[in-house]
Amino acid sequence: MKQSFQELIKHKFPDLSRGQKKVAEFLVNFTEKGSLYTAGQIGKEAGVSETTVIRLAYALGLNGFSDLQELMRKEWLSSAESKESASKPAADSAAEEKKPFSEWLSPVDEKDLSQAVDALIKSDQVYIAGFRESHTAAYWLYYKMNQLRNHVLLSFPTGFLLETLCNLTSESAVVVFSLPRYTKEALEVAQQAKKQGAKVIAITDRRLSPVGQIADITLLAGTTEHILSLLALSQVVISSMQKRDEKTAGKRQEHLEKLYAEQGIFLE
Repeated sequence: MKQSFQELIKHKFPDLSRGQKKVAEFLVNFTEKGSLYTAGQIGKEAGVSETTVIRLAYALGLNGFSDLQELMRKEWLSSAESKESASKPAADSAAEEKKPFSEWLSPVDEKDLSQAVDALIKSDQVYIAGFRESHTAAYWLYYKMNQLRNHVLLSFPTGFLLETLCNLTSESAVVVFSLPRYTKEALEVAQQAKKQGAKVIAITDRRLSPVGQIADITLLAGTTEHILSLLALSQVVISSMQKRDEKTAGKRQEHLEKLYAEQGIFLE
């Protein structure tokens, strides 16, 4: 069985350089930040260079920083899941989810949220796009939504395949994350989705952002450029979907739990 992030750090720690140990200690203490920050941001927080952060990944026997961040992200998500409740009313759920992210989450327009949730539940497929730093939030939404419904797809961190987008229909929904600095890939996905007749849901900082201008539904993540604003809003979307389509989500989660048990995915 593969080692967890914490176990890997503990095993390799004695052999790390002084700078790498500083990074390792920071990541162990702040796994959430490590899951979201770039190598440069982690280096700044830990007081070392970006190169040192990248070298740590190789010192741990991984193929690069992306593998290290994926390992941290999985551990963080697994930890966060154990604290969630799957039976709160939608309104109460949204209010509860805002508490940990109060400084990041702007007031959610209930009409826009309801329309977005309705589209995400009824669509034949959901394509989620987020590029560069926004990909972390896109991955999180993809991971969580896959536990509630089938046919959920995710873009690559730095691009997308037209071969995937060409499968979109007028019954499909596309979620596009877009915060400053806005990437051309996000706009291109939204434009292509519109051509295919799909419903575009923008998660962005303002209604008149490049993607917001052409989206069918816009969910505002606030004016902050911090990734937590996207994650906070994504959690509200997931909680609302779970409550709106409780029966379907419950059956899928029950099936997944059986698969997890059969494969021994989780230790406890």
